[in-house]
Amino acid sequence: MTSKPQQSSNQPNDDYDEPLVDTDELETLEDAVPLQYEELEQQIANLTDALQRERADVINIRRRHDEQVASLKTRIKASVVRELLPIIDNFERALKHVPEELQKNDYIKGVQSIVKQFEKTLADMGVVRIKTVGVPFDPNLHEAVSMEEGDGDTEIVSEELQAGYQLDDEVLRHAMVRVKMA
Repeated sequence: MTSKPQQSSNQPNDDYDEPLVDTDELETLEDAVPLQYEELEQQIANLTDALQRERADVINIRRRHDEQVASLKTRIKASVVRELLPIIDNFERALKHVPEELQKNDYIKGVQSIVKQFEKTLADMGVVRIKTVGVPFDPNLHEAVSMEEGDGDTEIVSEELQAGYQLDDEVLRHAMVRVKMA
């Protein structure tokens, strides 16, 4: 038996004259690659848009939540202050009717300190007492109980019967006043 010498791998193989890849198939693959690339780019763009919309939705939800929490805090604060106003009124009425000989009494001074502490706490919460005596009558802030005739044509608050309060722009209680034409 004679053996055939082996061909080196660098030399062409005469047994295989066919190309390793079909040229028609190669052209089809070359045409398909840009289409797949464009499809992938479109998917990436679609997913990026969807992600941006979702992020914007989350930001909007957080903002609305923060606004709702702030609004709830304000409503609760206003509700608590409305409940305390009659107590403050009663303290003030009691202090207005203290006999002269008891003005220097330590008990009365203690009650006055309580009223001042209430006023400071309300101010710290953002509650403001509505200005009354000497200012023009404003139906958004004042509730007129009586009207006195005068020689002018402008309605001026002449007396405060009950204090009014507001928190930010919200009127918690209108000031009960007497009005005079001046």
